[in-house]
Amino acid sequence: MLSTLSIRNLAVVEAVDVHFHAGFHVLTGETGAGKSIIIDALGLIAGGRGSADLIRYGCDKAEMEAMFELPGSHPVWQTLAGLGIQAKPDEHLIIRRELISTGKSVSRINGQLVNLTMLREVGEQLINIHGQHEHQSLLRAEKHLGLLDTYGESIIGPIKLKYTEQYKAFVKVEKEVRQLQESSQKAYQLLDMYRFQLEEIAAANLVPGEDELLHEEKVKLSHSEKMMDSVAGAYDILQGSQGLEAVSYAISKLEDISGYDQRGIKPILEQLQSAFYQLEDAAFQLRGYRDDIEFNPARLGEVEERLNMITGLKRKYGDNVEAILKYYAQIERETDQLENKDERMEKLLAERDRYLAELLITAEKMSLARKKCAEELSEKVERELKDLQMERTSMKAQISVVEDPRGVEWNGQRIRITKQGIDSVEFLISANPGEPLRPLGKIASGGEMSRIMLALKSIFARHDQIPVLIFDEVDTGVSGRAAQSIAEKLFLLSSTCQVFSITHLPQVACMADHQYLIEKKVHDERTMTQVEELSEEGRIMELARMLGGVEITEKTRHHAQEMLKLAEAKKGAEVLTEQ
Repeated sequence: MLSTLSIRNLAVVEAVDVHFHAGFHVLTGETGAGKSIIIDALGLIAGGRGSADLIRYGCDKAEMEAMFELPGSHPVWQTLAGLGIQAKPDEHLIIRRELISTGKSVSRINGQLVNLTMLREVGEQLINIHGQHEHQSLLRAEKHLGLLDTYGESIIGPIKLKYTEQYKAFVKVEKEVRQLQESSQKAYQLLDMYRFQLEEIAAANLVPGEDELLHEEKVKLSHSEKMMDSVAGAYDILQGSQGLEAVSYAISKLEDISGYDQRGIKPILEQLQSAFYQLEDAAFQLRGYRDDIEFNPARLGEVEERLNMITGLKRKYGDNVEAILKYYAQIERETDQLENKDERMEKLLAERDRYLAELLITAEKMSLARKKCAEELSEKVERELKDLQMERTSMKAQISVVEDPRGVEWNGQRIRITKQGIDSVEFLISANPGEPLRPLGKIASGGEMSRIMLALKSIFARHDQIPVLIFDEVDTGVSGRAAQSIAEKLFLLSSTCQVFSITHLPQVACMADHQYLIEKKVHDERTMTQVEELSEEGRIMELARMLGGVEITEKTRHHAQEMLKLAEAKKGAEVLTEQ
């Protein structure tokens, strides 16, 4: 459960630290007091998109921190381990989020930095916020399939996983078939061009690195005369009287006196002897190099011609010989595919048909599983709606296939297949006996939509293991006995998870285990929102305000006190009934 929430500099909230408990919580206060800001903070903790506009005026950043106490069996611990976040089930889980005025956001889980995607992955397992926008999403039939699959996860999930893998394989082959079909018109043009290019490159008999070697050879052949003059001149100097002969003469002179000063003369003598041998070796090498220098204008012409041919190929096919050869191998493969296009198409079509047959078998199994779950879900929703004063309401999750003339053939009709399967799901409702089932948007009022959504949430809460469930004015559009029913349902739901509700209805507020008053205060000409957990007396006064408005009379106060007593009795009876 959520045990602590701290907020700093978020909208009109300057500093708030709130401690929560297990059970059913309500947040009450005047309209515009800032109740939704508490929900916004939890939304940001759960990975919701932030904005610098949410930062309190004059501040550099807004900070939110939530502390959770969770059992070791909760799936979020596995998620954290998979993300590489260090966390122990016997310790608190702490999530911190900062919004910075520059527009950036910083998130931490147990002190470790995480990105928004990681935060959202963790947050969606901890907090589920139901706001007014979800009424609208429930009216969209395309959302109903996801809701049904969530309900039937244990049955539908494994089949859907297999279907998803098969669908990916089918789509991949289908894409190849389309590409091959679309390329038919250009195939022959490409084939002629590829054949010409293959012949041109093959005729060149290229060798990797050949262009670099030819360039080196060209440089030597182009400067062979100058090289001969320089090498021969260097050799003549070494072999002449000023070269090796002079060094030899110097050595003989030192040898004559080396016996007189072994320590002083001998090291110098050894250096000269070593230099003489090195110079002699260099002279021999120069002579060999001189003899190998080639004056060959014909060979120079051949090299230049070869280099020009390679340069022409580079302009067409690559920056170097290796790139040209790589391009050659590529178009050789493509040419083979084009030449064997019909054979390839036949193979692909057979593969596609095989994948499609397997896919449709799995899709049919998934459809049957969905129909079974749809019946169960419809029955459970009707039971929940009965508790919410909609006992005459009939509900059905209708499953059908979408016919598509361009789709695949299945059981004598052409249908559309998607990554979700072959099914289309729509929730239908009949508010009164004898009336036909119709889409939600054509039947349900705002109050009915609130109760339908609450019924669904009550069912899903038993499946998704999300510990914190938040309702932002789920009681909008209802009053009287319907409001009381919603309050009772929220209380019962709190036995499964921690429930929070923003409400303006005293019927809902009195059923809560814990009530928090959200108020705006003005201090030093700055507006700020405060959150106070109400005592029993505080709850009586707040309920009296909700009942009677600004003026609290003894009568409204007595009425509020009586509501709380009746609520406590009702909660005790509800608990016994559940047991």
